[in-house]
Amino acid sequence: MLARKLPCHLFFNRYSVSYIRGYSGYHLARGYLNSHINSFLSNQTPATLQHLLQSHALIITTGNAGNVFVSSKLIAFYAAFNQTRCSRQIFELVDEKDTFLWNSIIHSHFSNGNYAVAFDFYIRMRLHNPSPSQFTIPMVVSSCAELQWLKEAKTAHGLVVKSGLFMGNSAVWSSFVYMYAKCGVMDDASLVFNEISERDVVSWTALIIGYVQNGQSERGLECIREMHGNDLDGERMNFRTLEGGFQACGNLGALIEGKCLQGFAVKTGLWCSQVIQSSLLSMYSKLGSVEEALDSFSEVFNKDLFSSTSIIGIHARLGLMNDCMSLFWDMLAAGLHPDGIVMSCMLLGFGNSSSVTEGKAFHCTIIRRNFALDQIVTDALLSMYCKLGHIRPAEKLFHRLNKQNTESLNSMVCGYAKAGREDKCIDLFREMQKLGCKPDPNTLVSVISVCSQMGATATFCRSLHCYSIKNFMEDDNSVVNSIIDMYGKDGKLTIAERIFRGSQKDVVSWNTMIAVYCHGKCFVEAIALFEEMVQQNVNPNSATFATVLSACSHLADLQKGEMVHRLIKTDEQNVSLATALVDMYAKCGRLNKSREIFNSMKVKDSISWNVMISGYAMHGDAISAIEIFEEMEEQSNIKPNSLTFLSLLSACAHSGLVEEGKHLFWKMKQHSVRPNLKHYACLVDLLGRSGGLLEAEELVLSMPICPDGGVWGALLGACKIHNDAITGIRIAKQAIKTDPKNDGYYIVLSDMYSSIGKWKESERAREMMKEQGIEKTTGWSFV
Repeated sequence: MLARKLPCHLFFNRYSVSYIRGYSGYHLARGYLNSHINSFLSNQTPATLQHLLQSHALIITTGNAGNVFVSSKLIAFYAAFNQTRCSRQIFELVDEKDTFLWNSIIHSHFSNGNYAVAFDFYIRMRLHNPSPSQFTIPMVVSSCAELQWLKEAKTAHGLVVKSGLFMGNSAVWSSFVYMYAKCGVMDDASLVFNEISERDVVSWTALIIGYVQNGQSERGLECIREMHGNDLDGERMNFRTLEGGFQACGNLGALIEGKCLQGFAVKTGLWCSQVIQSSLLSMYSKLGSVEEALDSFSEVFNKDLFSSTSIIGIHARLGLMNDCMSLFWDMLAAGLHPDGIVMSCMLLGFGNSSSVTEGKAFHCTIIRRNFALDQIVTDALLSMYCKLGHIRPAEKLFHRLNKQNTESLNSMVCGYAKAGREDKCIDLFREMQKLGCKPDPNTLVSVISVCSQMGATATFCRSLHCYSIKNFMEDDNSVVNSIIDMYGKDGKLTIAERIFRGSQKDVVSWNTMIAVYCHGKCFVEAIALFEEMVQQNVNPNSATFATVLSACSHLADLQKGEMVHRLIKTDEQNVSLATALVDMYAKCGRLNKSREIFNSMKVKDSISWNVMISGYAMHGDAISAIEIFEEMEEQSNIKPNSLTFLSLLSACAHSGLVEEGKHLFWKMKQHSVRPNLKHYACLVDLLGRSGGLLEAEELVLSMPICPDGGVWGALLGACKIHNDAITGIRIAKQAIKTDPKNDGYYIVLSDMYSSIGKWKESERAREMMKEQGIEKTTGWSFV
């Protein structure tokens, strides 16, 4: 406590008096003191601060406190214990300050991260005229680098050039390479590096890491190749150089180059470094190479929190949550306490893999084990529940936040969009604007998608477009693609195409514009754009092919469809793409080719079966459609759905297969499929066309749901076909009771009366229309 209250020199004077008072003689004490001081100056940093204080007291007692060398030693020792205040007091007590002493005080603050104070001492040094040495400049320049003081560093650069301190000193050169790289001025860093006559590993490493940290990882790898190929007089890459190389490989996805660097590390013995092991693990994690990451993790000697976080992170990113949990429990068993980053990795992994039950269980684990619920973990929990579509627990977390930050607001906007809460999504987005929180691209994409789905006003859509331009998001492909989709769904194809032509297009951009054309029924334009895409050497993906095949199907353009098929590689044919081919050939009338592709599919989903069944149905081949259905029941685990039975009933209606149709309709109950209005309309049409008008009428009257125009229309159409006016009149009257505003029922009733010569009743039916204020829908034609 005394040392804290008194200035250092007063404390040491008192300490020294009490220290030597017990000695029997002056000469004995003096000999002891000199011996102790000599030992102090020749040794390394004292073991404890108490030992240092004792030695300092002896130095004051012997009158050596003013010695520049001794003072420099004391300044360095106090700096090692982070006692920069004492270092400064010792410095100020020395009258004759030379360059060596100035370097010591600058180094004491620099080594403790007090970069601004270190630079202030450098300025004082310049004012007191001692010339900076080759040891001063690296510390001063590095301090400017850490503080991002480019202007001050350039001033130091001019002084060094003027004083000739660059001559034969690689440390000075390297410090300027490091400084310019740290400040993001890589052109200047490269110019300084090129002027170095004898480059050592430090200068190379400064340049390489500079390139990597400034987003020029490819250039960083080129420097590593050049460094390795040059003769450096025995200088090889050290662990810091390799660390930068591994980081560059991770950023570029360069797996082969990363493995080459790993081989170099093993060959040179640098593999044993903890830094190298952690960097290698981080690289494989970024590359998504699970096996290599696990191998690297198993070879890490001291598995710390960083290495555990890296290996958990890669598994979480790939959705391998079972392995993630195993690694998490292993980490706990090893005595490592997870921090917010580990838990956020886990939670984001559950969200990305749609693991609802496991995500909730892990949330319970966090609460039960009293893990810290800091801002990172809370934001990750919020993001997880939003991605899982569980908006209620997300809302509870969101409203409990003391301060809603940008990340939590972004998560909630995306969560509302995913949960179909369009109004909440837009309201919260507007609230973000009022709070001055900037949405990220994913949030803006969610809001734009919501606008597309709910048919928002043109003004609001344009305001979102303007917002993206104002906030420099028009360079983000995901934002631009969503804007193209928004205008396309709003029917503004010209604007969508203009934005598409002016954007930096990726494959998703092409897919979006092709899909917009298909949505607008511009199938010819969609196919033409696809051909342009191929001509520009943009590789289509499965989504591109599926969309273009849909356009070919709508046009029944077999030639274009076959052209697209030829471009598809065999190994690219997934289930959805093969299904699209089946549909295209079926709609183009090539049922044999469609069946051939269908039979060659190793995996079929419900859509595949339905497409093949509907293909036969649209061509009136009900027997083949039923055959496919029976094969679906017997040979697959896929359950038929409502679309399956609708296609089958439609096929039976076109083919007149009454008994088969009735059997299929009642079979729907066996598969727990509830008939809807379209199913009833198909069966009524089938019964009516075959002459079973009474049975069809009974079916309609026994329906558990209210018949719509499709059902009544099918029944009335059957009455017309069979010229059964009496039944038709009765059914038309019932139809009018269920939907008195439908003009078609009155017209049919009037025509039925006319067909049997009841003109007054026919006229009365039309008068009923006028009384109800119903006007006949005007007919129109393309001709």
